[in-house]
Amino acid sequence: MNTLPLGPYTHASGVVSLPGSKSISNRVLLLAALAEGTTRIDNLLESDDTRVMLDALTALGIVWTKEGEGAQAQYRVTGAAGVLPVKGADLFLGNAGTAVRPLTAALALSGGHYRVAGVPRMHERPIGDLVDGLRQLGAQIEYLGQLGFPPLSIEPAEIAVTAPIKVRGDVSSQFLTALLMALPLVAGEHGVVIEVDGELISKPYIDITLHLMARFGVAVQRDGWQRFTIPAHARYVSPGKIMVEGDASSASYFLAAGAIGGGPVRVEGVGQASIQGDIHFSVVLNHMGANVMMGDHWVEVRGVAHDSGRLAGIELDCNLIPDAAMTLAVAALFADGPTRLNNIASWRVKETDRIAAMATELRKLGATVEEGADYLIITPPAELTPGAAIDTYDDHRMAMCFSLVSLAGIPVTINDPNCVAKTFPDYFERFLAIARLQPVAPA
Repeated sequence: MNTLPLGPYTHASGVVSLPGSKSISNRVLLLAALAEGTTRIDNLLESDDTRVMLDALTALGIVWTKEGEGAQAQYRVTGAAGVLPVKGADLFLGNAGTAVRPLTAALALSGGHYRVAGVPRMHERPIGDLVDGLRQLGAQIEYLGQLGFPPLSIEPAEIAVTAPIKVRGDVSSQFLTALLMALPLVAGEHGVVIEVDGELISKPYIDITLHLMARFGVAVQRDGWQRFTIPAHARYVSPGKIMVEGDASSASYFLAAGAIGGGPVRVEGVGQASIQGDIHFSVVLNHMGANVMMGDHWVEVRGVAHDSGRLAGIELDCNLIPDAAMTLAVAALFADGPTRLNNIASWRVKETDRIAAMATELRKLGATVEEGADYLIITPPAELTPGAAIDTYDDHRMAMCFSLVSLAGIPVTINDPNCVAKTFPDYFERFLAIARLQPVAPA
């Protein structure tokens, strides 16, 4: 197993240009594939999750090209105008929920023979609520393993929209996103209505979906968070070009570094104009006492305002920032009292059981942690335990979150650091570029 020793560092400062948002990148790729016309995509995230989406689109007959490398790369996707060219494919989608769920919905409505599979952990992540929703339309989907989970077999079916489609909202917002993105393919003369059963979690991710669908010409009517109407004769049309904004979830690590390590740390590519819910992490960090400044496309953090130099412990409903809330769990180690993170049940069905994993690793650092079905309470120790070896559970966010501990002047080792390739392949290079042994003297 690969390991990465970090620290001890005592300061963090610098500027970080963010990679493209994972959530936006995979949505844009699928929308571009389903649209009429060719779409140029700038700042597309290059990671394991987008690679499996691009590979799947290739297998389905979608033509795309790439020009340039790194931050200057441009992708061009030639859309199929709602009709996927290849009617038979065996797709491997890794552990990318942003690929598995929307693609499953699109394939179920495409009249072909498909198999959808992923890594073993993906076969433990639920998809039954989405399948149930698609079956209401007549989709023919079968489970090849455990009921309610991938892998799946999809066969041609006669699709009919005769009543509102119902889907649960309290397990993963990706089920609703998948239906919203796919149903314009069969909207017909009367449109389609989707009704959400129960509380919808992670609402900001639905906002991302609706915003991007509108960019591609499909404006969904939203009545609260319970009813969504896709208009009659809906069809996707390329906007010509689209820029993927920086990843707000990834920004959280560097913003927290600016608080823990004194700063200034500035992230560029996301700010007040962001369509991502995780931009609210910066507001929460400010409530914890961090010095936060923000523009339309940047955020900067300059340490903590409190004389103690410690953040304030808080209690927070994390429904609106489920991914960035993981960063708060580690930031809680640097608070002046307990921090309680509520409404995080969705962590249980992510890349790992994140509630259990986070509790286990925080305890290695000396924290007292209480975990429940949908909450964590973290009480920081008087002194952090140095030299902890942090297990990452093949979960990119575990690795990135716990890198922050090294900024407290103690060493920490990250096991299997390469798992960050899922969404941020060069994360540790970016982190080490801002981590310092002492503050940089003013010029």
